[in-house]
Amino acid sequence: MNDSFKVVIPARYASSRLPGKPLRELAGRPMLQHVHERATESGADEVVIATDDERIEAAARQFPADVCMTSAEHTSGTERLAEVVAARGWDDGVIVVNLQGDEPLMPAALINQVASDLAAHEPASITTLAYPLESSINETDPHVVKVVLDREGYALYFSRAPVPWHRDPHETGSGMDGVNPVLHHVGLYAYRAGFLKHYSELEQAPLEVFEKLEQLRVLWHGYKIHVGITAEVPGPGVDTAEDLALVEQLMLNN
Repeated sequence: MNDSFKVVIPARYASSRLPGKPLRELAGRPMLQHVHERATESGADEVVIATDDERIEAAARQFPADVCMTSAEHTSGTERLAEVVAARGWDDGVIVVNLQGDEPLMPAALINQVASDLAAHEPASITTLAYPLESSINETDPHVVKVVLDREGYALYFSRAPVPWHRDPHETGSGMDGVNPVLHHVGLYAYRAGFLKHYSELEQAPLEVFEKLEQLRVLWHGYKIHVGITAEVPGPGVDTAEDLALVEQLMLNN
């Protein structure tokens, strides 16, 4: 396990599908507080909430949490992380985990895993996680992002489409007989601080714009992303009011 890493939780108040999402209540507490607790449980030596909204700042300081105010002009959580790295003066080799503010059920063990994976893979600029889909039900769901890996576990491509596509499912001798090779990507990332400083200089990639997947910018510019396979499946994130109700029920049941 990696002994030293930091977690940054980017949190925006504006959300087209669920305004004020980070401050919505789950089991009597703001969702952001649950996310902050998962980050703290991971063993990170520092946890920072990055926001551009004073309402989120005020609520987070009540936990209490460390808050870094950032620009409202960022187009992604990664850009917000880069501002935190610069503001805090973190060394280039520091490992920084990006934990989204709408993932209250993200297991702390996976936060630690993605950080440890980056420490173990020097060629990688970023690490992330995935797990095998147990059935084909979600393979065509565009909200379920899939990833294809090379033999060493580095990402070849991320897509909302069902990849890889088995053209001849009844054909034998493919080397994948009886195995579902489709991997569901988990939106949890670890970066080295030096790469985050450089990331904001990278132009958007056409594939990134087409698929609406920010990680494709990294592959487009020739950087490596290592993908660890998780030992457990994380709980659902929150995008809608329906998701919020589902997550709260899961929390209450446990």
